[in-house]
Amino acid sequence: IGGDGWAYDIGYGGLDHVLATGRNVKVLVLDTEVYSNTGGQASKSTPLGAVAKFAAAGKPQQKKDLGMISMTYGNIYVAQVAMGANTAQTVKAFTEAEAYDGPAIIIAYSHCISHGIDMRTGMDNQKLAVETGHFPLYRFNPDGAAQGKNPLTIDSKAPTKAFSDQAGVENRFKQLQKLAPEASAHMVAEADRKFKAKYALLTKMAAMYEPEKA
Repeated sequence: IGGDGWAYDIGYGGLDHVLATGRNVKVLVLDTEVYSNTGGQASKSTPLGAVAKFAAAGKPQQKKDLGMISMTYGNIYVAQVAMGANTAQTVKAFTEAEAYDGPAIIIAYSHCISHGIDMRTGMDNQKLAVETGHFPLYRFNPDGAAQGKNPLTIDSKAPTKAFSDQAGVENRFKQLQKLAPEASAHMVAEADRKFKAKYALLTKMAAMYEPEKA
């Protein structure tokens, strides 16, 4: 169990090595999208336009896609979950990951005080992150392919809200709106476009994995 600073960043080489062994190892990443325990520095998981230490003008790059990278191996169980958006999907992912005889990684969206939110509304913020396409939910289960089924299941709908809806309620994005409104608007719009493109890519991947009918 670790955070995104470890999994996406300083410990990624070790994580990748362990997952690539094919051993029956289960990994849970609590993805706060920032180095939470060391003062709120930007990590490779920090999203485009978010303000953090070492990204005072908003992070200029989009978030690294750890789940997509892990799926390329083909034999790793991969899931993205957000309990505030879909509790049943979260439970199902944990159950499947535990049952899978091989490496498994679950990336769990985790609201954090560094997001600049009222922590009492954290579950609502998780739901909003899914609705904007910021954090799509899916499960990639290699056992599905072995059983003649589609291994990739997309558990969230296409974005139904604009990313500006989320950016407007989290201080990590609102700070840039105050300091550099034009740059902020550009980054939020670009992030919105990339989120829609990412969902479209997931959809195409799911179609690609669909077994051929006899």
